[in-house]
Amino acid sequence: MSSHSARLAALRDQLARQRLDGVVIPLTDEHLSEYVGAYAQRLAWLTGFGGSAGTAVVLADGAAIFTDGRYTLQVREQVSAADWTYVDVPQTPVADWLAAHAPAGARIGYDAWLHPQTWVDDTAAALAATGAVLVAVDANPVDAIWTDRPAPSPAPLTVQADAHAGVASAAKRAAIADWLVARRADAVVLSALDSIAWLLNIRGGDVDHTPVALAYAILHADGATDLFVAPGKIDDAVRQHLGNAVRLHDRTAFAAALHDLAGRRVVADPAGSVAAIVQALAAGGATVVAERDPVLLAKAIKNPVEIAGHRAASARDGAALTRFLHWAATTCPAGTETELSAAAKLLEFRQATGCLIDTSFATISATGAHGASPHYHVTPESDAPILPGQLYLIDSGGQYADGTTDVTRVLPIGPPTPEMRDRFTRVLKGHIAIATAVFPDGTCGGQIDALARAPLWQAGLDYGHGTGHGVGAYLSVHEGPQRIAKPDYPGGQALEPLRAGMMLSNEPGYYKAGDYGIRIENLLLVEPRTIAGGDPDRAMLGFETLTFAPIERDLIDPALLTPDELSWLNAYHATVTKIIGTQLDGEVLQWLLEKCAPVG
Repeated sequence: MSSHSARLAALRDQLARQRLDGVVIPLTDEHLSEYVGAYAQRLAWLTGFGGSAGTAVVLADGAAIFTDGRYTLQVREQVSAADWTYVDVPQTPVADWLAAHAPAGARIGYDAWLHPQTWVDDTAAALAATGAVLVAVDANPVDAIWTDRPAPSPAPLTVQADAHAGVASAAKRAAIADWLVARRADAVVLSALDSIAWLLNIRGGDVDHTPVALAYAILHADGATDLFVAPGKIDDAVRQHLGNAVRLHDRTAFAAALHDLAGRRVVADPAGSVAAIVQALAAGGATVVAERDPVLLAKAIKNPVEIAGHRAASARDGAALTRFLHWAATTCPAGTETELSAAAKLLEFRQATGCLIDTSFATISATGAHGASPHYHVTPESDAPILPGQLYLIDSGGQYADGTTDVTRVLPIGPPTPEMRDRFTRVLKGHIAIATAVFPDGTCGGQIDALARAPLWQAGLDYGHGTGHGVGAYLSVHEGPQRIAKPDYPGGQALEPLRAGMMLSNEPGYYKAGDYGIRIENLLLVEPRTIAGGDPDRAMLGFETLTFAPIERDLIDPALLTPDELSWLNAYHATVTKIIGTQLDGEVLQWLLEKCAPVG
């Protein structure tokens, strides 16, 4: 029996001890984070799945793991089909699967600190139709059998200087306080780690690749704020930065503090706060005001200092990536490099800037068939040599004090096939369609997503992930509330109106199972646009491209590009040369100039 099979058997024994017939295990933490600390990696520990999004359901006589289109191949490689059924979301939500498979009268456990209240309500309703019930557990059954579970990170808090934040924390807190007053609310509970980091202009090191600290906050209508964080994380510099208007408490005091809000009108995000928070507020006598976290939109619309910082970070990062692309193009055809060695080399180039704090996510270094898994994560066990005849995909980013980057490029190792060039060019056409899109203010990402897919659809092709996600300012590389994706994307983010100042990725792709993957990713800034001859009363928006690195010309079929598309490509490469070329010299500069020469 494998270790993961043994863990599944042990979990079923634990469920019996807790008088449960099943349990739902999401990949998140008590802050509903996408990326979580080692202590919260319950899904990976139980199943072996190494992706960043997924859920498991364990019943007495069956188990299922739920993943989206990014992980269709990866989950099958990492999770045993003998123990688990693979289920695709959003096609089959967890609630629907449970309603179809949970026995009548079953008690299905869930950890109220790991699920939003909206999920609890929807799942309870789905189960009620079958006579099963959803039960909040006093103790997570996975934790009961995870005997060597790591402790939460002790990393200290740091101050994000106003020179990088652009707006002082006091001003941010005052704006949210005004928002509360306008809604006749007394306080708002904040549990999203990046919301707290942005609001208080602090950063941390509790989650790999994301500079946040494990904390909760309660902001009151007078602007005063209670911050709940482990005392050992606070030093004199942070204490002085926060000032007297931010009262410090141990993180363990948070649950009790919710009961102290009795009689108050308290905002809690029903989709962004765990059910335990909403339930504790209600049980303590507070009136819960169901509103979206007010920090989300404020954080998503970048101020001029954050935008300038990102431009500086992106220029620095683009030069490092270009040095790597030159290295890969000249070294990898010999067949002596692997996915891991290439990722390590890219890290060296970024570290050489002297400004890198961390990577913004685990680098996706994928050659050949591994590239067909959009979020493939290379390990020593999966590490593959980069060989002639393959496409090599590198999706990576850096965390710098002035910005967060995310960029994907693809290199042919040796001459590409006509099919590879066709698919790459169609992806490029979709990328250009988004980059050049102009649309009325109020348009949402779901309305423009099809622009990226149309060139692929014309050939009977598509890709199974969103086209773009929001990006933070030295914060989470995946940030809401905006997204470019099909309108039915879970969580409604694709229906969020795009607003000037938002940053998003532009990353259409194509994936051929067992053979290769293609993705072209730049970051974009939403900006106002004036259209000559247009309605003067209609505000229009467009995108400024923020990422600069050469797009592989050997993979482009110019015959498939329109004159306008060729014009965009050549103008983009001219700007790459201008921004990146001044940071390079010698062979690397000459290589860049050749790669950025006009196409067509």
